Amino acid sequence: MMNKKKHGSQQEHPQQEHKKEEPAHEDFVEIAPPVADAERVKELEEALAAKGLEAANNWDKFLRERADLENYRKRVQKEKEEILRYGNESFVLEILPAMDNLERAVAHADGQADSAVIEGVKITLSMFLSTLKKFGVTPLEISAGAPFDPAFHQAMGQVPSAEQAPNTVVAELQKGYLLNERLLRPAMVTVAIAPKAE
Repeated sequence: MMNKKKHGSQQEHPQQEHKKEEPAHEDFVEIAPPVADAERVKELEEALAAKGLEAANNWDKFLRERADLENYRKRVQKEKEEILRYGNESFVLEILPAMDNLERAVAHADGQADSAVIEGVKITLSMFLSTLKKFGVTPLEISAGAPFDPAFHQAMGQVPSAEQAPNTVVAELQKGYLLNERLLRPAMVTVAIAPKAE
């Protein structure tokens, strides 16, 4: 009797243990039938070609933008250097007429060369010149008989001369100046021409 009970209870338990949960049918997703392999490969190749073209265009745009940025940087650097080298040009041009007048005062003081006033004017003129040299301003050196150069000279008149060759400088009326090797103001000169035959 006891064996029957045991046997009966053992039969009930295995049924419970072997009972497995079956997955719910709602979790399954319906998959579309696969596209033919050749068609799928063609689609992928076309997509890859399109992406390759897009990447090439983007790379080209990147290179152009980078070149533009580099050109802009160089242009700004050049402008900065120009400002540092020639930024005081207008100021110097305002100073030069005062120097011209000091030079005229010294040139017209023939008999009073030993005067204290003239000596003071010479010292002031010398100080002006040395200060301007610190900022890159140098006078053009022009001597009588030098060839006329329209890049550095401004002809104020023509003078018939048998002593000098035609198209040469006879006299300097006003000094010219350079600012860091660039012409700041041309020298005003008179130019020799051949004398008229009598």
